Amino acid sequence: MQRRSRGINTGLILLLSQIFHVGISNIPPVTLGTLILNIWFFLNPLKPLFESCLSVEKCYQQKDWQRLLLSPFHHADDWHLYFNMASMLWKGINLERRLGSRWFAYVIVTFSLLTGVVYLFLEFALAEFMDEPGFRRNCAVGFSGVLFALKVLNNHYCPGGFANILGFPVPNRFACWAELVAIHFISPGTSFAGHLAGILVGLMYTHGPLKKIMKKCAGIFSSNMHYYGHQYQFNSSGYSRYPDYYPYGQPGYSEDISRNYDAYTAGLSEEEQLERALRASLWDRGSLASTPRDRQGHRRQEKMGEAATDQKRLRGHGQPGTSGPSPPPYGFHLSAEEEMRRQRLRRFDHQ
Repeated sequence: MQRRSRGINTGLILLLSQIFHVGISNIPPVTLGTLILNIWFFLNPLKPLFESCLSVEKCYQQKDWQRLLLSPFHHADDWHLYFNMASMLWKGINLERRLGSRWFAYVIVTFSLLTGVVYLFLEFALAEFMDEPGFRRNCAVGFSGVLFALKVLNNHYCPGGFANILGFPVPNRFACWAELVAIHFISPGTSFAGHLAGILVGLMYTHGPLKKIMKKCAGIFSSNMHYYGHQYQFNSSGYSRYPDYYPYGQPGYSEDISRNYDAYTAGLSEEEQLERALRASLWDRGSLASTPRDRQGHRRQEKMGEAATDQKRLRGHGQPGTSGPSPPPYGFHLSAEEEMRRQRLRRFDHQ
């Protein structure tokens, strides 16, 4: 594996410009930290690439297990870094919002380790079944395996729709597989087994036992403490702030903390809440006029209706023999629905 060039890192410049275009304050903390960590290791690698890449020969046979930790966060060149981190930027924003910051950090760490393990297993299996020792020496670096796993999660939480792969619309549930094949044919030097390992890890989380195992491990190590994440508040430009509270605790866990329901019910009983809701609904239905002129017309009709009702009562008291209803004034007609609404409002007001 060749050393990266020390010239102008165009890919790094494009990545930084994209981050600043999105806005640092609009990027969730774990996603931003992952970007910074990968950029830092690109500029200041802990070890040369040939000592940090992951292979069966170096990691398994020579017991150099630290490569499992180093390989995801080292990249071959600036363009390798750019494409991986640009993808991480958008996937991280979507997934961290849904999962919460702490759980998303837990997912990143777990996927970083598991994709390496699955990659070693795939390369070892290929070397054994195909009787080709070269697979044991295949050495891979980069965050792309984790990104394929995150792509599976993102498609799982956002089903439906299509992705554009080489100009062809592909359903989202098959997008990761189509992208796996497309990248292999466009850039044969990429690690097919590394990308496949990421997809398998993502499927283990969404359709396998990985998520349950992670929850159990989180419960053991947290010593019965709730595993809170972040709930994000949004405005028109994206994320604003990150209050350190996740309303349902760890994803998939029910929260045992007692809630103060008076903040929502204002201390009212169920019957009082229902009465208020009905009254508000009736008033809302009565104020559906789309223009101010229509609203004035409704108010004028209400006043005319009240005047007609008073006139009818006076006639009824002054002329005992006439019991039939008097005709409404000219140009004033109430629909049956409007009349029923007003009767219900009067009933509520007189209670």
